[in-house]
Amino acid sequence: MPNAERFPAGAVTRLGPPPSDLPPPPLPPDGPRRRGRLWWFAGAATLIALVGLIVVIVVHPRGSGDGLLSGRPHAPADARPPLARACPPPPDVSGGPVAPSGPAPAPAPTGPRTVDETAGISYPSYGPPWEAWNAVWNAGELQVPYKVGQHFITEHLYDGVSDYHASVLSGAVPAAVNDAFTFDLECVGRQVAADARAHYYPQPNEQELIRDERTVLGGRPAWVTVFRLHFQTAGLRATDELVALACIDVGKPSAAILYVSIPGTHTQWDWVASDALAGMRVV
Repeated sequence: MPNAERFPAGAVTRLGPPPSDLPPPPLPPDGPRRRGRLWWFAGAATLIALVGLIVVIVVHPRGSGDGLLSGRPHAPADARPPLARACPPPPDVSGGPVAPSGPAPAPAPTGPRTVDETAGISYPSYGPPWEAWNAVWNAGELQVPYKVGQHFITEHLYDGVSDYHASVLSGAVPAAVNDAFTFDLECVGRQVAADARAHYYPQPNEQELIRDERTVLGGRPAWVTVFRLHFQTAGLRATDELVALACIDVGKPSAAILYVSIPGTHTQWDWVASDALAGMRVV
């Protein structure tokens, strides 16, 4: 109630003409309630729109980054294979097939051969205890698919589950950008060798580098890495292994990989590493 000192007692004076005795005109049926509902729906729609705008601004402050307010479309995912991302082609490469960089290949060696049609190479086959490789081993982070070759078991169930092998295996791994026929041979060769050391063998290990160079195998450019690894792992008698890896440019978007591994328990087969490399031919 207002303060009595400011409003003295007495009758309240009404200004204007006296009130009519007639009742007020009737309102339209449900008029006020209908107008109220319309205003409520309009207000709710406005509130929803404002909330959505606030969310967009919070997620994309000042239009930074890609997306709705940036004015730029989302960047497409990089679909290049891992080796193409790690080893982009040199800027002075035209993109055509690479011509052989050495003398013409020698006549095909006589004797049994292992042929890898997918990789595009062949190499010598060896007698017992070597036998055909009948599996697919997607090796390392580069996932080189070794599908063809020879092997024999040097230690059965050394950890209670796995066998240890000597091997001469081959595969093909994408190395060029899109359908190009050229790639950085040195970079690809060293990436494959580093991946083998890091993911094919027990860790940690020590590397004794024997050979790491560009050369010609079977009349085609190749990068060859040969090393001996030293390691220790529970249950395994072998403490070292001779490894030879060749990355061969066979004129395709994929590089051919030839991988030879001879555990230190079977050094009498070390000669196979150099023999397989020397006997490699393109098919």
